[in-house]
Amino acid sequence: MVSERDVRLTDGRLVRVHDTGGGDAPDALTLLWHHGSPQTGALLEPLVSAAGARGIRLLSYGRPSYGGSSPHPGRDVASAAADVGQILDALGIARIAVMGASGGGPHALACAALLPDRVMGAVCLAGLAPFTESFDWYAGMISDGGLRAAAAGRGARERYAASDDFDENSFTPADWAALKDTWASLGTDAVRANAAGPDGLIDDDLAFVAPWGFEVTRIDTPVLLVQGGQDRIVPPAHADWLVRNCRLSELWLRPRDGHISILGAIPVAMDWLRAQNELL
Repeated sequence: MVSERDVRLTDGRLVRVHDTGGGDAPDALTLLWHHGSPQTGALLEPLVSAAGARGIRLLSYGRPSYGGSSPHPGRDVASAAADVGQILDALGIARIAVMGASGGGPHALACAALLPDRVMGAVCLAGLAPFTESFDWYAGMISDGGLRAAAAGRGARERYAASDDFDENSFTPADWAALKDTWASLGTDAVRANAAGPDGLIDDDLAFVAPWGFEVTRIDTPVLLVQGGQDRIVPPAHADWLVRNCRLSELWLRPRDGHISILGAIPVAMDWLRAQNELL
């Protein structure tokens, strides 16, 4: 069963935290999930089932302006690590692994970089690379309007949000099949997040195209990158850049997967994290 609580941070903000509990064995793994953009931060059934089958305690939280968490205008990607550190303190948890998909990927990397004594491993599925000119960052994105607008500033991104329509070609047939079956809960949760307003997504996009507040080259934690070869939202070039710049990283390229169907790799990615945990 998943419990829910609000944690008050030192700056007065509240973050809504979701927790499956369990993991009482001394060597049990606790995994913190970083949700995509837009999502509420609620734990989705496929995640809960996969973690439960492996004896993993699963946590998540809504980033600012998502799922009941307070706004934090001007946040950068690095700020997620400070929030997570306070969440762990509130829950009395010393050490975790992190996993994030899509917009959650950069925030998982932030925790790996900035909480080295508390994060023992990180998984990034279909996650963006830092905004850079070292490769064509937008190439291969079916719909890059939101990120391009964010690069022009908050006003431009807010104006874009007022008329933004999702391009269904952003998802592959495999993605749509996943949303109709195993990951139907993700689609439902995204609708719920969108209904609450665009602020969380706007702040995410602004953070992605600005300096992240840390260098991925400084990450000393093992990192697993999982990428779909047919991803039309975060193209494979992002994972290629990350694996070349994260020192302790490896890449699982799944040539037939898109942006949603890549989530089918989560159970084996959890196994990878458990193996890393056993090496400690």
